[in-house]
Amino acid sequence: MVSIVVFGALSVARAEEQRFTFERGLMGTRFAITTHGTDEATAKKAAEAAFAKAEEINAVASDYIADSEVLSLSKAPAGKATVVSSLLFDILTKARRAAEITEGRFDPTIGPLTKLWRETRRRSQLPDADTLSKARAACDWQALKLDPETRGVILEKPGMRIDLGGIAKGYAADAMFAILHDRGFPRTCVAAGGDLRLGDPPPGQKGWKVGIRSLEKGKLSDEIPLSNCGVSTSGDLQQFVEIGGVRYSHIIDPSTGLGMTRHLAVTIVAWDTTISDSFDNAACLAGPDRAEALAKSWGAARVIVTVPPLSPSPAPADR
Repeated sequence: MVSIVVFGALSVARAEEQRFTFERGLMGTRFAITTHGTDEATAKKAAEAAFAKAEEINAVASDYIADSEVLSLSKAPAGKATVVSSLLFDILTKARRAAEITEGRFDPTIGPLTKLWRETRRRSQLPDADTLSKARAACDWQALKLDPETRGVILEKPGMRIDLGGIAKGYAADAMFAILHDRGFPRTCVAAGGDLRLGDPPPGQKGWKVGIRSLEKGKLSDEIPLSNCGVSTSGDLQQFVEIGGVRYSHIIDPSTGLGMTRHLAVTIVAWDTTISDSFDNAACLAGPDRAEALAKSWGAARVIVTVPPLSPSPAPADR
């Protein structure tokens, strides 16, 4: 995933206010909290509570943890209602809503295809047509039924498998930020891999300076000041596999069942990170020509599409 780099400045901070940074490995990536306050012990305590919340979300929503609640749900018989925790139900509700808004470009039932992609990446071999067809048939966000009165969840099709990887980190970043904000730390940035939840700007600044990486590794394409929003970037810079001369991204296209083959990245700025996280992959799938307009129609506040620079045309031959 294309990552985002955050720079917080202290140049005009009030003397009594300090910058504190806390980090932890979570959800297969690096989570970092940058916050401003007057007491390090209080900030550390708030950060620990925020990390604990992210751990709780991971234990519920991860499909890498054998006994996670979401994997247990995926093992339930097709058509049978399963009562889930309020936390998982809330994530599923937001995920299904995102699927509806994006017309299935974001799909929380894409688990069977995610499982195939991991095997494809490990073996550097595409699945056969029959295997791919069966996995695609088991993916259908409209077959995910939710009952808010009972917190009942029904997976209507056999073989369905929930994958919340496209929304869980953003959801966790929002939950972490809420804890820090409620404990008196509104000047906070929560970084969850390629997802950011930004609060009030650092002291004396107009916003958090968000550096957006280009498609060239190690380089930035832009730097923008942002605050009180969610920011997510996705693309094929880091997670991909090349098979038969074709580059397949980790971003799975539900319409083909295979990884995206376009070379691009999309940054979404939205009201919160749950939204931006669920929109960035979907916008990538829309393609460079439609990503911005579509994402804005979904509710994104700002969309930045990064594509490879055009190769220079060859010089005309001398005559």
